[in-house]
Amino acid sequence: MILSSVIRYGSKQGRWVLLATILGSGLASLDATVVNIALPAIGRELRGDLATLQWISTGYTLTLSAFLLLGGSLGDRYGRRRIFLIGVVWFALASALCGIAPSSEALIVARIIQGIGAALLTPGSLAILQASFHPDDRGRAIGAWTGWGGVAMSIGPLLGGYLIDAVSWRAMFLLNLPLAAWVYWLTSRHVPETKDPTSGGLDWIGAVLGALGLGGVTWSAIEASSLRSASLLLPLLVSGACFAFFWWVERHSSHPLLPLAIFRNRQFSAANLVTLMVYAALSGSIFLLPIQLQQVLHYSALQSGLALLPVILLMLLLSERAGKLCRRIGPRLPMTLGPLVVATGLALLSRVGARAGFLDAILPSLVVFGLGLSLTVAPLTITVLAAAPAQHAGIASAINNAVARTAGLLAVAVLPLAAGLSGASAFDPAQFAAGFRTAMLLSAALCATGGVVAFATIRNPELNYMSQPPSDIEGGHSA
Repeated sequence: MILSSVIRYGSKQGRWVLLATILGSGLASLDATVVNIALPAIGRELRGDLATLQWISTGYTLTLSAFLLLGGSLGDRYGRRRIFLIGVVWFALASALCGIAPSSEALIVARIIQGIGAALLTPGSLAILQASFHPDDRGRAIGAWTGWGGVAMSIGPLLGGYLIDAVSWRAMFLLNLPLAAWVYWLTSRHVPETKDPTSGGLDWIGAVLGALGLGGVTWSAIEASSLRSASLLLPLLVSGACFAFFWWVERHSSHPLLPLAIFRNRQFSAANLVTLMVYAALSGSIFLLPIQLQQVLHYSALQSGLALLPVILLMLLLSERAGKLCRRIGPRLPMTLGPLVVATGLALLSRVGARAGFLDAILPSLVVFGLGLSLTVAPLTITVLAAAPAQHAGIASAINNAVARTAGLLAVAVLPLAAGLSGASAFDPAQFAAGFRTAMLLSAALCATGGVVAFATIRNPELNYMSQPPSDIEGGHSA
């Protein structure tokens, strides 16, 4: 059955499509953050040092970052709903492997596999919204998706903390199985199929080169403290060669994984540069904060999750409003002020030491952090998608997601080293507290730079999503 080519925000089908895409992307976001709260427990049970915990986090982010562009291209060519559903099933099976992993090595491998599934479902969720909703409703839909997606990302530590204390860290992975089943049912029943009729071949060589390049940089950063500089030279050289060859392949491919021409749009390039800075600061801080709360302040896993509740509430209340504000006044002001407010919150978090109280130190820091995050994320996402034609929604969202995930990957790998945290000694409370303070200040500086870059580069044109024609939508089950 052929559905109407326009879905309105307030319609019954619009609500179903929003629910399916929010839950689907929430699976990937939830798992990216829920692991952070479990790292101390995983380290104790599987006897891992800081490098092991970094690999458990970055193994997932590595394949997610490396194959996001391929996931977006697959969706554009074969159908975004179809690839989204494949990603949901893949993610669920890999989650089961994580839940039964007998060793840290097995868990790292399972997380790497899980990241591939996330790379298939993540770009599809946003591309479905961009291609399916009426142009006048896209900003509101993306704002709602961003807000509830941010809630899923933030609720990870809360839910993970409860499961870790009440059951085991393994339960947080096994919880993905019923959630994935629900997402699969909603999507197959209510989400229409969309694709890019101009999509061509697939750039498998580019995907492999990108993964190898990111893998080399990540391995070098994580293992730098335990290896001699000469031992790090070879992987860095291989990584550099892979990136150089990747760039050459993308320039000469008839169907590039990363269409370089899209970066000729200054608004698109500027928004992705801001994404790189803001998400690097965000990911690095979210990785270290739960460890700080548990190792230094002696919070339980649940207590450290509850400490992040203000961020959840602020994202829930304000993200959709930030999307409306962006549509009304343009993205420049929100994308400038938002990162600066986030940076202020990160700087305040540097005060969270061994004797820090929740009401006088942690709560104010997280409130400021949450306000800035709420003001930043939706306008940033809307700006990136508005700068690209609607028929390229898949690759545009995939590029922005890849930039955000790559920023997080590099931040988790590099930030602890830059802050003086490495090896088993990093879990000494005094040493970790000192490194945490340095890491928060570095993250604050990086995020503030993102705000300055936004002020200098982002403009307030008439946003494209207000005038783009809707894409052709193929058959599916209506609500």
